[in-house]
Amino acid sequence: MTSRPLNEAYHTRIAEAIRDAERRTSGEIYAVLARRSDSYFYVAGFTVACGILLAAVLVAVAAHWYWYTIPLPVFGIAILAAFLAAVLVLWLFPSVTMWLVPRRIRYKRAHLNAIQQFLARNVHRTSERTGVLLFVSLAERYAEVIADAGINAKVNQDEWNGIVAILTNHAERDDLASGFVKAIEKSGSLLEEHFPVSAQDMNELDDHLVEL
Repeated sequence: MTSRPLNEAYHTRIAEAIRDAERRTSGEIYAVLARRSDSYFYVAGFTVACGILLAAVLVAVAAHWYWYTIPLPVFGIAILAAFLAAVLVLWLFPSVTMWLVPRRIRYKRAHLNAIQQFLARNVHRTSERTGVLLFVSLAERYAEVIADAGINAKVNQDEWNGIVAILTNHAERDDLASGFVKAIEKSGSLLEEHFPVSAQDMNELDDHLVEL
């Protein structure tokens, strides 16, 4: 997935898509794009430390097997040097950490970030509980749609899964703006079906994409 920030034209296009969708519904749509949901430095560091310790045990066993003596201070310094070198690599090249973190953990952190954004952006505070968050976290290759209680009671989960597929497919093709626009249009159609616009409708959330 791309790591470049979206330019102003893309932001304008997404904001217009949100406004167009909300003209037909009393629901609210909010979009968030995160570059990554965690640094994963400590998780990756733990993985590296486990790998170095395992390698050290294997080296010790092999040395014993072949009757080769490694002085304990040398062995200890070699382990410490390997660990410090690995930490330096993780610090200088943050993208490397993603290769060392299990997907389950990456998805869990991205999901937690999505929940935090849902609450922090007050998507859960709309008058009819009809807020929808469209969330993409690039480093984790993760997308999620979080709908408030008023919507989830009427919209099948398969519909949201289809919108998630739109976001992930377009992100993989480095076409995030189009992915958000199509996801917004699909979300607007679902909201319009169950929550058509009313004369008393007010715009309760900002109509733009937030980049983290």
